[in-house]
Amino acid sequence: MILEAAILNVRPGQERAFEAAFAEARPLIAASPGFRGLSVRPCIAQAGRYLLLVEWDSLEDHTKGFRMSERYRKWRALLHHFYEPFPTVEHFGESIV
Repeated sequence: MILEAAILNVRPGQERAFEAAFAEARPLIAASPGFRGLSVRPCIAQAGRYLLLVEWDSLEDHTKGFRMSERYRKWRALLHHFYEPFPTVEHFGESIV
């Protein structure tokens, strides 16, 4: 299992629109082969900041399967204009504890 993690900094005043767009975009990623689940959590200390965690069966399920799909193009159109700056995505392996 791979854990994808990103800090999403949403443009000020766009939080509600982002959350609505994310609800619309969620089925796009959920339909991807290898998708296990996700969570998006708002930061308590900083308005407009969210933590995105996505679980995948493999790295390729995310980087090739989802990112090279038509679903990703729709995802990008729904969400990418909210971010400032654009997030860095990292991938992590299995828990060591």
